[in-house]
Amino acid sequence: MNIFHKRQGQMYNEQAYFYTDTIHNFEHLLLDDNIKMIIINSLQYLVNNKLVEIYAYVIMPNHIHLIWNMLKLNGKESPAGSFAKFTAHQFQKYLLTKNDTILEKFRVDKFDRKMQFWKRDPLAIHLSSEENLIQKLEYIHNNPIREKWNLASQPEDYKWSSSRFYKDGTDEFGILTHFKK
Repeated sequence: MNIFHKRQGQMYNEQAYFYTDTIHNFEHLLLDDNIKMIIINSLQYLVNNKLVEIYAYVIMPNHIHLIWNMLKLNGKESPAGSFAKFTAHQFQKYLLTKNDTILEKFRVDKFDRKMQFWKRDPLAIHLSSEENLIQKLEYIHNNPIREKWNLASQPEDYKWSSSRFYKDGTDEFGILTHFKK
């Protein structure tokens, strides 16, 4: 979806994407709230440095969904690449001090790495219309209440989602921009 708005007197053309990244081997690494906060901290960095705008998110036990717009590169890396690399390093650092048995589940023997937390090739779908964006927004917000997960009784009750932001304006982590700006 093309999003047009004024920022500092100039017009920008932005692209919204539905983005999904999954933990390697579908492990439920993201059940730990400290791991979730590593994700939030990384998203805060990207937002605060004006590298992305985040319109929606949910952190599930083994994957994340975002609706976001990547505004500019982080040096030579895409914001998505920076996010995956930074969070993987932080996951490893945290697990080394807290739970090294779980860490073994992510050990790989690849030419470019010894640990892998995220599956290769996350899904990124360009949202070409507001209708597509709203459909993905509803999917993201309803994900925690699906029978498979049953993480909350109402979408807005799940702390690790943007659902409350769209219900009552609450943005606990300060990372969200309303898609209608």
